[in-house]
Amino acid sequence: MKHFPLVLPLLWPGLIVPALAEAPPLQLAAEYAPHHNPVDYLVSEKLDGVRAYWNGRQLVSRSGHVFAAPGWFMADFPDTPLDGELWIGRGRFAELSAAVRRFEPVEEEWREIRFMVFDSPASDLPFEQRAAHLGRLLAALKVPWLQWVEQREVADAAALAALLDEITDQGGEGLMLRHRHSRYAAERNQELLKLKQFQDAEATVLAQLPGQGKYAGMMGSLLVETEDGRRFKLGTGFTDVQRRNPPAPGTVVTYRYRGETATGLPRFASFWRVREPLNP
Repeated sequence: MKHFPLVLPLLWPGLIVPALAEAPPLQLAAEYAPHHNPVDYLVSEKLDGVRAYWNGRQLVSRSGHVFAAPGWFMADFPDTPLDGELWIGRGRFAELSAAVRRFEPVEEEWREIRFMVFDSPASDLPFEQRAAHLGRLLAALKVPWLQWVEQREVADAAALAALLDEITDQGGEGLMLRHRHSRYAAERNQELLKLKQFQDAEATVLAQLPGQGKYAGMMGSLLVETEDGRRFKLGTGFTDVQRRNPPAPGTVVTYRYRGETATGLPRFASFWRVREPLNP
């Protein structure tokens, strides 16, 4: 498919969708399940950032948008492809997302952003070997904002659960598990896994439903619909500010939940955030 640069479509004041490149060939994660043996994997924190792919010339989003990063930010990057996330820190996703979606980069914002690398797509080595190689490469480059994501070993499922609790208590999103002997494959597979205390998914807002009692005069809940047509109300997880200015119909939101009911609806669904256009 041929892509053309997007020039005029403003998202809101000061923000614009950048030009399109080819969507990068990314490996995507499946869900961790009890039958997986944690010993077979190296484990890292699941960063709450924006997925980014360095193709040797540009930083590109999962959907193929070119990030308008300052020249100095990428000047000393290697010419080999890198898979990672743009990240500022835990709990700062909204701030990061606004910064990386600007058509003109703001120097002060990019000074805080790091490109956290967790894989080398062009390498045919097993992950354990390419991780060691890539860690040495990035350390030798000595670029403060180009960093390797630490990979850990875990002894068993109990150790994995303890690490998940530790990361979550510190404000982290969860864990990623990469099979030691896996090759990079641009698809969703069982050799790259994600593990979180909460599951999350996306739905489209159909309507804003009025609140009652203490929420009188504000939004009480959102009627939302999943991609496969399931509809339900999302009524928790909102701040008062969000209830006064709720997501408009047509907006895609991300919600957290714990499993599903017998009818296939999410249990304990809670609003998390509005999905950002460039978020992985």
